[in-house]
Amino acid sequence: MSAFRFCPSCATPLELVPKQEDGGWVERLRCIACDWTHWNNPTPVLAGIVQYQGKILLARNAAWTGRRFALITGFMEAGESPQEGVTREIAEETNLQVSALQLVGVYDFQRMNQVIIAYHAVADGEIKLSPELAEYKLYKPEDVICWPAGTGFAVGDWLRTQGIEPRFMTWEERAAQNIE
Repeated sequence: MSAFRFCPSCATPLELVPKQEDGGWVERLRCIACDWTHWNNPTPVLAGIVQYQGKILLARNAAWTGRRFALITGFMEAGESPQEGVTREIAEETNLQVSALQLVGVYDFQRMNQVIIAYHAVADGEIKLSPELAEYKLYKPEDVICWPAGTGFAVGDWLRTQGIEPRFMTWEERAAQNIE
């Protein structure tokens, strides 16, 4: 559920109110005083399957507990295309420069109210992690084990384009590693 509790226009408490919209009746948080609506639309998140020296770079976020490694991800900023955004995120988080970029797909991640736009990026340079990342690992593509959620599906789809049948960890393995 949304963190919104009060109308940002008039400070009236928001209520779940059904209303007729183009697609039919929809219940949303609305202000009963000024009719402001909290749309709660998904946030676009960019993900990079970074290929560096023929291997896939996975990184561990410094804020995460445990030893989970994942793709380079970040939020798209106003005024940039998804391609510009994922290129920027890769450079900011790893210091690598993208030399080739290919869309892998768009993935629904409702648990986080996000839409993931995933790219395969070939990158070069010297890896220098931002303070946001604690460490990285490089994996041969055939050694990557996908996680059954979020960006893990993008990795699986990309592996198939490389002629590699992806292996997905089980939900039990995922829970044991506390993977998103």
